[in-house]
Amino acid sequence: MFPPGVATVEPRDRRGQERVITGNRLRSWAFAEAYGEPDADSAGGTALRWARERAREAGVRAVSPGTGDTLRLLASTAGARAVAEIGTGTGVSGLYLLHGMRPDGVLTTVDIEPERQQFARQAFRSAGFAANRARFIPGHALDVLPRLADGGYDLVFFDGDRLECLECLAESLRLLRPGGLLCFAGMFAGGRTVDSAAQPTEVRRIRELLRTVRESRELVPALLPVGDGLLCATRV
Repeated sequence: MFPPGVATVEPRDRRGQERVITGNRLRSWAFAEAYGEPDADSAGGTALRWARERAREAGVRAVSPGTGDTLRLLASTAGARAVAEIGTGTGVSGLYLLHGMRPDGVLTTVDIEPERQQFARQAFRSAGFAANRARFIPGHALDVLPRLADGGYDLVFFDGDRLECLECLAESLRLLRPGGLLCFAGMFAGGRTVDSAAQPTEVRRIRELLRTVRESRELVPALLPVGDGLLCATRV
């Protein structure tokens, strides 16, 4: 029995309410995703649009606007002077990171495809960033990261091969200064991460990464529902 004065909801009405709530949440999510996008006619907006178009043409995964906004915010909050990016793509995420970093900050970005890095280089230049603001290193992440300086980075962003996420986590912890930030994109894997059905190795590795970061005594984590899921953690 319901207490006096509390109205009951018939099943059909309840389904209608759930549809309204779901629709409102989707609209709110879409609004939040588009909130921080730069003006399309600005240099930053033009460069972003161009980089996204190159990503679509090349079949490269690019961070969503909401994910990019979060990366820019985190880089700014950290006062980031040195950022390491695993997975240059065509420069979409790099543009957000550079906009959030200090004016003298340097983005070190690694990708196995040097052709894509040329797109990123052009996008950064179009957005008005000097050539010395980005260091492009072509190569396999697990070959390049060991050569980078211990504790030399304020933020490490991973958007590379999900099969290598755990190995890159170990390298990222070495690269980060105390208090530095670690971010992994694509943690929802299009909804497959929380799907109980049998999943490919990539999704199983993501689940293992999420568990490892959550249980680590070196990290204070949060899984943010932006884009396709952004795992963030501060190194204590």
